[in-house]
Amino acid sequence: MKSLSILGSTGSIGRNALTVVEKFPDRFSVKALTAKTNVSLLAEQIQRFDPEIAAVFDEKTALELKRILPTGLRAEVMHADGGYRAAATLDSVDMVLTAMVGAAGLLPTVAAIDAGKDIALANKETLVMAGEIVIKRAAEKRIQIIPVDSEHSAIFQCLTGNRGEDLDKILLTASGGPFLNMPGDAFVNIIPDDALSHPTWQMGKKITIDSATLMNKGLEVLEAKWLFGVDQDMIEVIIHPQSIIHSMVAFKDGSVMAQLGIPDMKTAIAYALSYPQRLPLEQSIPDFAALGALTFQKPDFDKFPCLALAYQAAGGGGTLPAVMNAANEVAVQAFLEQAISFAQIPEVIRQTMKMHTNVKTPDLSDILGADKWARKQAALTLEEQT
Repeated sequence: MKSLSILGSTGSIGRNALTVVEKFPDRFSVKALTAKTNVSLLAEQIQRFDPEIAAVFDEKTALELKRILPTGLRAEVMHADGGYRAAATLDSVDMVLTAMVGAAGLLPTVAAIDAGKDIALANKETLVMAGEIVIKRAAEKRIQIIPVDSEHSAIFQCLTGNRGEDLDKILLTASGGPFLNMPGDAFVNIIPDDALSHPTWQMGKKITIDSATLMNKGLEVLEAKWLFGVDQDMIEVIIHPQSIIHSMVAFKDGSVMAQLGIPDMKTAIAYALSYPQRLPLEQSIPDFAALGALTFQKPDFDKFPCLALAYQAAGGGGTLPAVMNAANEVAVQAFLEQAISFAQIPEVIRQTMKMHTNVKTPDLSDILGADKWARKQAALTLEEQT
């Protein structure tokens, strides 16, 4: 029986993870659940899984959660950083699934690593912002970080059983999002509802917008860089609209290995939670005859400049990726609130990165400081553009 803490249990990854847990009650138990403000769903989850701890964003939300929970449950309701940290470091937990959205996932993930917990990593921003620090701490603690993103799970699976020194290139696939075939000069007319209509994946709002700008793929480049210990120049993004091949790796002898499956996150989640075993999920396999063909194309860096900005941040290193990530979070939220256009998102990020003085060998406080600075600078840039 593996005991789990699920950070971000009301999001897409968290909900799918709990579906896996419910399917295998003899394999998993849930000891902690966290959310931001979705108290109604979190309350349902608490009643279903009986965790020891439940944590939310702030005291007001915690009071609301306590109000709607029935009496007699054992869950201690906590809030803010202290609550998230408690959920990440609970003694009875074996593995922490970090599925919080954005930079908020960094400190709880680091706390879980410092507490010696294995990590099922769905919060890519943890490695985007502080990859070198996080990977070093994990190595020192001799804990496993198992990727949950479908692309990184695919790479992890393809590399398993192969020598790292034989790797030549990572081929990171992307669906291309809803605007793959739209002319770039039409991007100014995109509204949030358009961008939230992803062609293949069901995700939260922020990640869905990131997928539409291809920033999500840029973040995944940085995540792969640290997860697999490669330079960003060894990571090539390939557009694959069918989302059947989740990613590939090429070896020095010219061999290419791919991991395929239907676009359903439960497969990658279950693999991370049960590694090295595979659970009988009863998932369907792709209907290859009906698909007929799998297609590929190169990404258009001019039409999707967020991807180019991510490569720039990866090459700059230091605090620059944290700045890029923070500026993106601010810009995406502004777009969702219809304060800026879709086409302005990369401009906010670019201007914020341009204003930053990079700290090349940062510690955690430098990274958190850069994140805070970038949010203020991005807000100033927004004021200038609106």
